[in-house]
Amino acid sequence: MRVLILGIGDAFTRLHFGTSALLEGPEGFVLLDCPGLVHRALHEASARAGWTVDALDIDDVLITHLHGDHCNGLESFGFARAFPPSGAAPSAGRPRIHASRPVADRLWERLAPAMDEATSATPRALEDYFDVRVLEPGTTATIAGLDVQCRFTQHPIPTIGFLISDGNGTLGWSSDTVFEQAHMDWLSRADIIVHDSNRGHAHTSVETLNALPDALQRKIRLVHIYDDFDPSVTRMKPLHEGEVLEL
Repeated sequence: MRVLILGIGDAFTRLHFGTSALLEGPEGFVLLDCPGLVHRALHEASARAGWTVDALDIDDVLITHLHGDHCNGLESFGFARAFPPSGAAPSAGRPRIHASRPVADRLWERLAPAMDEATSATPRALEDYFDVRVLEPGTTATIAGLDVQCRFTQHPIPTIGFLISDGNGTLGWSSDTVFEQAHMDWLSRADIIVHDSNRGHAHTSVETLNALPDALQRKIRLVHIYDDFDPSVTRMKPLHEGEVLEL
């Protein structure tokens, strides 16, 4: 499994794209969160990594939660797939969104102001753009040949983190969360843990992560960082847009 980092920023960043990634699984690409400017994020990160990937190549999207910096790109992603540019090969079917039940139940409410009958003589529905699959904590879903497990985090709205494995390596993705020992224990089975590191009541501070055992810190890479984050305050390194993790 390879993981291309698309964005490492928080909701207020002026320097980065929203925290997100692209996973290359045995059976295709999986987008992990879909921030605004997702097409530019894909273009710039894939160019840096030497990949050639855009929205038309991605059939699966994992959504952690419905804060805008994690899902604002869904509208343009859905339009790009439903109405590909002239001359582009048509996509094979609707992309699949994989999300928790609370997120799945609110997706159309989140998207409908743009994706409605104003764009078509026939009223539109979520199912015209996406095939929504519900992820259940405590179960394993198979997505693009990857085993995906999820767990609810401690955040103001329903949010899930992920353990994702191709059978050889496992990625842990904390998602946005206040530090919770039980969540860290769950993530600790991963080979690499991509962890929220921000300030404020709804996130995990780097000072809290600095108190973790050394062996665990060596697995952790930081995302959702603020623009003036000082990397010298921790041994754990922030990820970079365009960086590729090999598991």
